[in-house]
Amino acid sequence: MKSRTTRTTCAGCIAVLLAGCGGTDDPGNSRPQIAIDIPRADSDFWKAYAKYIQQEINDQQLRVLPPTHSDGDEATFAANVRSLAGRHPKSIVMAPQNTMTTDTTLSELFRANIHAISVDTEPEHGTVYMVVRTDNRSYGTKACEFLGKQLGGKGKVAELQGALTSINGYERSEGFAACMKRNFPGIQVIALATDWKADVASEKLQATLAANRDLNGIYMQAGGVFLQPTLALLQQKGLLKPAGQPGHIAIVSNDGIPAELNAIRKGDIDATVSQPADLYAKYALYYAKAAAEGKTFQPGPTDHRSTIIQLPNGMEDQLPSALVTKENVDDPSLWANHAKG
Repeated sequence: MKSRTTRTTCAGCIAVLLAGCGGTDDPGNSRPQIAIDIPRADSDFWKAYAKYIQQEINDQQLRVLPPTHSDGDEATFAANVRSLAGRHPKSIVMAPQNTMTTDTTLSELFRANIHAISVDTEPEHGTVYMVVRTDNRSYGTKACEFLGKQLGGKGKVAELQGALTSINGYERSEGFAACMKRNFPGIQVIALATDWKADVASEKLQATLAANRDLNGIYMQAGGVFLQPTLALLQQKGLLKPAGQPGHIAIVSNDGIPAELNAIRKGDIDATVSQPADLYAKYALYYAKAAAEGKTFQPGPTDHRSTIIQLPNGMEDQLPSALVTKENVDDPSLWANHAKG
């Protein structure tokens, strides 16, 4: 894994810069103009996010440009954002998938007085008005703690990592690895980089199962991508045993999509860490509107059970996430329990 630069705080400086580049609505426009790029459509999580975006546009009565779709491609993302910027919105909601190559794109927006709101991913270069996400290291830590206890601190775990060029991929990986090393040294972690691709994950997991017949745990960093191929592979190999039965492979996931909750109910997997797709959409557009209206925010607790923290290049609203197990899988507060198909 690539080494990361230690983050430092720059309290107030970005807020001042952002406040200085806020504008007023154009004459005749009743609401600010907002642009949106949907990052991908290859997982149930992002499909749900796109539906919540449309719902929030209606609920918040926002005036938006037709959303673009970058389909996980870095070049398409940059081209989409540049095209949207050419239509002069006040803010753009986005989710760059390669968070280490955002400087040029975000710098162009900053010079054009267009505010950037990043969802789920935290750009490492270039100014952002607000990042809306959860603490992704905690995803890895929560998965580790649950798996470690399930396995009694012994065994082998295959870790289906996301893209390590993505802040989510490496933060989840770092959180998982640090927790395992610290708390469960008797568990061997077999890290499998997948670039968020289901076919790559399935191929690597199949090879891992063949070489490690005593594998007794799996951590999937994105259930929306990895759940179906993982369960299909285990079923094919005769390894999909219900939780509580001999031979069950303990599985923890990230995303909290409806299919994961159903898999927990069936006993196919044991837990997931729920990403709030509904809140991602709600507060991304909330901050996009606030940015367009020239509002600013300060670090600290919010009125929606989250915490705004200062980043070197902006601010981040860290929304809460929940570990979902068979004990709380039917909790109505989980977005997947009321997600519309």
